[in-house]
Amino acid sequence: MPRMPADSSAEVIAVRFTDVRLSYGARAVLSDIDLVVPRGSITAVLGPSGSGKSTLLAALTGELVPVAGTVEVFGKPVPQRQHDLLEMRKSLGVLLQGNGLLTDLTVGENIALPLRTHTRLPAPVIDRLVEMKLNAVGLRAVIDAFPRELSGGQARRVALARALALDPPLMIYDEPLSGLDPIAAAVIMSLISGLNDSLGLTSIIVSHHVHETLAVCDRAVVIANGRIVFSGEPAELEASTDPLVRQFLDGNPDGPIAFDTASRATLSPATLSRREAA
Repeated sequence: MPRMPADSSAEVIAVRFTDVRLSYGARAVLSDIDLVVPRGSITAVLGPSGSGKSTLLAALTGELVPVAGTVEVFGKPVPQRQHDLLEMRKSLGVLLQGNGLLTDLTVGENIALPLRTHTRLPAPVIDRLVEMKLNAVGLRAVIDAFPRELSGGQARRVALARALALDPPLMIYDEPLSGLDPIAAAVIMSLISGLNDSLGLTSIIVSHHVHETLAVCDRAVVIANGRIVFSGEPAELEASTDPLVRQFLDGNPDGPIAFDTASRATLSPATLSRREAA
């Protein structure tokens, strides 16, 4: 059942991309991107490696300014002024692929870091909040451990707790299942779904793990060949007969999505021309 009513009014939209074009220098990555993420939903952004999923996130967090179009978060354009951008980012929680935990700090110190940096809360309150965040991901017992002492799944859950430290209304998960075994992956997806409901979050999951992600999301978007080729509910995605969508879902090496898309994206136009001519 959808978490939000099917309404496009501004008050229920968390993220909106309107006619966005994204490039790195002369190299176009994504074009004609129109995307709406309802408030309270879990939206999956799927696609093969190198398709532009992380580029989409870069535009959302303000790291990459669109060549054209607008990106809005909770009804306001993503700012370009550094001070305003830093303020906006406090409303975003980001779970990175590599976790990003500082190895010289304990688990508790890692989670406390954003609270100490961005708030003036007294130390006892911060300590209590750290315990609450760890309890939310089921890891209160490891508060004094160092990241090197954790399993991959535990480290990912600690990184999730840190991303939640400032109580952001919008959570962004960049390949949250990367490097995890099936059990740890299932735990992470269960946490994402449960926390989204219990905390009233809006979540965007960028992933190429299709079946695990579709199991918890309300809406799905597929990016391929520089554009959005599908946007709709998970059941509609799985029933799609679009050749681009089917190639990605079925894992076929042959089809309209070129196998070397990722490597081509890093090559200059001159290099591509020489290869194609050869």
